[in-house]
Amino acid sequence: MVYSFVGFLLLFTLIGLSSTWRSRATKEDYYLASGSVRPWLVGLSAVATNNSGYMFIGVIGYTYMTGLASIWLMVGWIAGDFLASLFVHKRLRRATSASGEVSYAGVLSNWYGQKHSPVQRLIGMISLLFLLTYASAQLVAGGKALHVLMGWPLWSGAVAGAVLVSLYCFAGGIRASIWTDAAQSIVMIFAMGVLLLTALMNLGGLSSAVEQLHSVEGFMDWLPKDLIFPGWIGGALFIVSWLFAGLSVIGQPHIMVRFITLNKVESMREAKLWYYLSFALFYCMATGVGLLSRIYLSDSGSFDAELALPLMAQQLLPPVLVGLILAGIFAATMSTADSLVLSCSASMTHDILPHKTEKVWLLKLTTIIITGIALLLAFTNNQSVFSMVIMAWSGLASAFAPLLIFLCFGKQPSQFICIAAILAGFTVALVWRVFGLQEMTYEGLPGILTGIIILYAGCFFQVGEVPGNAEVESKLLS
Repeated sequence: MVYSFVGFLLLFTLIGLSSTWRSRATKEDYYLASGSVRPWLVGLSAVATNNSGYMFIGVIGYTYMTGLASIWLMVGWIAGDFLASLFVHKRLRRATSASGEVSYAGVLSNWYGQKHSPVQRLIGMISLLFLLTYASAQLVAGGKALHVLMGWPLWSGAVAGAVLVSLYCFAGGIRASIWTDAAQSIVMIFAMGVLLLTALMNLGGLSSAVEQLHSVEGFMDWLPKDLIFPGWIGGALFIVSWLFAGLSVIGQPHIMVRFITLNKVESMREAKLWYYLSFALFYCMATGVGLLSRIYLSDSGSFDAELALPLMAQQLLPPVLVGLILAGIFAATMSTADSLVLSCSASMTHDILPHKTEKVWLLKLTTIIITGIALLLAFTNNQSVFSMVIMAWSGLASAFAPLLIFLCFGKQPSQFICIAAILAGFTVALVWRVFGLQEMTYEGLPGILTGIIILYAGCFFQVGEVPGNAEVESKLLS
């Protein structure tokens, strides 16, 4: 088990380090790989970054506790993600080329060449806050996996992940992240497939497994039992909530930057094909493993549900394949953690601090410092991985998704309206969670709607167009 696990980690590290051969030692290359990444790499990288330790640890734990009703997370998440991609991804890639910006915040704040520096700094600061929380959740997930499968202290997995992420991010920036993401995505999908097939075979096939799942009281109900509003109203609200969770992907800088690195706008369809096919396959298998884990680990009160997958792997697989599963979990956590760390570095050096700080050596040093801060947050964490990820995901989406939607539809809100929508959106999401209202609906839903309402009102009453750069506007329209 140890040898196979270490072997995969060394493979990922070597792939990341090998990206230094293509490095051009410029900020554009460190941030965006000079906009030269092929579609299949973009698609697989986005899958690995999206399907993080949250999927291996958080979603499977949630499915173990909730049952078949958790399928709406998958349906809503993928459907919302796809709907958003229909009008965002191409326009975002085109706006990046037209504006000459190298960060997610930079593109949103200078979409039409307005140079809204206060908006860029605000987006940078909010990104830094939530992405650090998100990154620490990934390190926690890695620590949990190593603790169960190898008996190591919880902190050891977090430290191992942080060291490896630092190594290849330091070496090649986002190109290293994307290259390792693609390899990690393949390992993640293969590992989840092996566990699902083994679990089904041991239960006597699909029909036998379904029969045993139905024997668990209420486990195969289509909706959760603890909905705030009973009946179809509560069910509809639950499903729509997760549709908004999927749409929230456009507010995630670390994922959207993958599509920004694409070599040309015309390749977006191919990149999305790789992304959605891999995403759907992986999420279906993860949900299946989560459901079957309830049969193998029937005593729900005796362990942390977020450890269901590693415990199940330990019970069913030989040591070499347990090492594969552990490598898959680590791959998931690292593929997201490196993306988050790089986005944090971009927020700090490009969006918050003056641009004169963007020496490549300083970018790399900032990456190391950001990783260290995320590690410290992981040590002090007392929340579940699922809770931490959803909090960060919803906060980022509530702040940025409404603005990106309006920009993609050709609107030009004023700087004041942009700031008001960003602040109001993420404040509503945070307040929603503070008061425990996320039990009623995903907090990103009211947050995103708040931002949309403010932007719509602002654009409706706005007199005239906001001055922009005519050359940039013509590139966007071409």
